[in-house]
Amino acid sequence: MTANTLEELLQSTENPAEMLRNNDLRWQPYVFRDEYTNWIEEQRAVRESVAVVDQSYHMEILEIEGPDAVNLLDRLGVNSFEAVRNGEPPQAINYLTCNPDGYVIGDVVVFYLGKDEFVSVGSEWINNWVRYNGETGDYDVRMNVPYDPFEDSDPPDFRFQVQGPHALDVMEEVADADLPDISFFEMDTFEIGGVETYALGHGMAAMPGLEIFGPQEHHDAVLKEIFDAGREYGIRQLGTKAYKTGKIGSGWFVAAVPAIYQHEELRGYREWLGADSMEANLSIGGSFDADDLSEYYMTPIEQGKGHLIDFDSDFVGRDALEELIETKPRERVTLVWDSDDVVDIYGSLFKEGETHKYINLPDVATQWSVSHYDKILKDGETVGLSKYPGYLYYKREMLSLATIDKEYSDPGTEVTFVWGDTTGKRRVERHEPVEVNATVAPAPYVRGGRQEM
Repeated sequence: MTANTLEELLQSTENPAEMLRNNDLRWQPYVFRDEYTNWIEEQRAVRESVAVVDQSYHMEILEIEGPDAVNLLDRLGVNSFEAVRNGEPPQAINYLTCNPDGYVIGDVVVFYLGKDEFVSVGSEWINNWVRYNGETGDYDVRMNVPYDPFEDSDPPDFRFQVQGPHALDVMEEVADADLPDISFFEMDTFEIGGVETYALGHGMAAMPGLEIFGPQEHHDAVLKEIFDAGREYGIRQLGTKAYKTGKIGSGWFVAAVPAIYQHEELRGYREWLGADSMEANLSIGGSFDADDLSEYYMTPIEQGKGHLIDFDSDFVGRDALEELIETKPRERVTLVWDSDDVVDIYGSLFKEGETHKYINLPDVATQWSVSHYDKILKDGETVGLSKYPGYLYYKREMLSLATIDKEYSDPGTEVTFVWGDTTGKRRVERHEPVEVNATVAPAPYVRGGRQEM
């Protein structure tokens, strides 16, 4: 019998974790080019001059309106909504949701744009969770998905991220009047060529910058003004290779397995999700091979997002999360790969016998899976997970974001991790897994240039 829902799909297999680990990477939404010039110079532009990312097309948008919109978001998210309830728009919330056991479902940016008016921009995983609860709960809300990156349509807004040491110089030049002073993750508005534009204080590679958005009909004109103003600074447009690696140095975890697959209270949600959903077709990669999907779940603390939690509010998973903080003491770190070991991995291509897993720089793991996990070892025992690997040219290092047992989280601690993927995914070539030496470092790893969160 063909499965129609995520729940039916999970019930049809003996080992859901194995099923997801062997899933091929199937979801390829509309994204921008891999490179607009070349990824090395694009990475350098973020740190040395100015770079622009056209984010208009690759993220799903969910509009949430109505008198209970804030109550719905407040109930599902770990964040405080006091500023929204008592303040004026525009505001931005780095919105994080958990399951009833306190494990992360995912996070997006939610924009508060008017009375009872919110827009969630980012992952379909979180938007689905909000939609399900809004539709099945006792909430007076209206919800709409005006743009899906998997469909052939235009988004309602352009969205540009302008980053780098000269980012604000460029934005001051394109603004019709004085550029507002916008702190990190604060918002304001200004006009560019007569177009009213929302602006969010943002940062990539620890550099200052703004994320701006406005009506899509002005996409080309506003982007041209940014390029014209940035030409004297050597502006570059980022392709996906350079863009995705920015999260590594900034310490921002993405694409952890959403904690939805097992909890009995979420059965209705799994029956709501289709067998064609992203959640049903998730592809897990890496050397960490667990039979229990819950071993891939992460807490906000080990993702370095504990500062988002407001324990004074009553959100889904609150009580469990308080306990998890005490019983699951893993911390977010950066792993700095041993350079000689990286060279040896490439060297295996020129020797007899099995090669090691090819490292296709700079954005490494997302080329064959959505969610990557390599096991970190100390004295032969698994002590953490290496989660998001990639190469930063301006550091001349291979890095990965990781979560590790607290006793091994001090900078300078030496560990190893296993590089490889022994599943049957068609995007994974035959190879021999190998242990790579690594040194624990802080996360964020790249600092300086903007106010930290």
